[in-house]
Amino acid sequence: MTGREETPVPASGIVVIDKPRGPSSHQVTAWAGEILGRRVGHAGTLDPEVSGVLVVMFGGAVRLAPVLLSHNKEYVCLMRLHGDVPGEAVGRVAEEFTGRVYQRPPKKSAVKRNLRIRKIQEIEVLDREGRLALLRVRCDAGTYIRTLCIHMGYALGVCAHMQELRRIRSGPFDETAAVSLHELADAVIAAREGDPGPLRGMILPPEAAVVDLAKVVLRDTAVDAVCHGAVLAGVGITGKEGGFAKGETVAIMTGRGELVGLGKALVGSSALKPGEPGFVVAPTTILMQPGTYPRGWKTHARKP
Repeated sequence: MTGREETPVPASGIVVIDKPRGPSSHQVTAWAGEILGRRVGHAGTLDPEVSGVLVVMFGGAVRLAPVLLSHNKEYVCLMRLHGDVPGEAVGRVAEEFTGRVYQRPPKKSAVKRNLRIRKIQEIEVLDREGRLALLRVRCDAGTYIRTLCIHMGYALGVCAHMQELRRIRSGPFDETAAVSLHELADAVIAAREGDPGPLRGMILPPEAAVVDLAKVVLRDTAVDAVCHGAVLAGVGITGKEGGFAKGETVAIMTGRGELVGLGKALVGSSALKPGEPGFVVAPTTILMQPGTYPRGWKTHARKP
């Protein structure tokens, strides 16, 4: 790879890497950036000994990090108990830990060890063998599965620890879409040699990151103004998808389904009337380049 111009990679996008055990998330992301020839970032750090879904953003999609970092996560965890417990006991304790839980990050974590509240949507006991329990956990971003295992062990009266962990989902991205670094490198080489199909199937557009967000749809004539940072008024909107409250983040889309950027709702969805005057969304993150759509707004000449 001699330069970015020769890299058959779009300017912006997302690739889901199947992180192996061993290297850090930062190192895996850096390797992906070298393969793609792009500036990269990742959403949701995995410890070196943890494998699974690592969402890597490149180009302008890096600006979507706040949205991607907030996505719920799903893990498969192997928990080792330090004593014998009845078969149904683990399932009973798993139900007790479903909901809002208090956690303090482990000592080896890279963040301050402040007490935090996280929500666990589901804990399913997939299998039991002796003192080993295989769990599937759906939870908020920032939930420490290592801490969860320790606390469940306390509740079972025998203590426990996390033996292995794999992340199988981050927001809308699951392990079925994940590729290894070797597969990504092979796809880039194949694309440079005239076969872009494999690489095209691995790289997701920025729009894939906002499938779960509520959306407002712009008129074509309003797109360029928003790209220049203009606050969006109802007259520039043709429709909306999903409900949202005042202050929530919404995706700003074109009528063709392209992601213009993200914005903060100035009114709730129930009060937003497409086509009517009044400010409704303040842009916070713009991904689309100005000039992509024709300019549909006018600058009034100054009076002498």
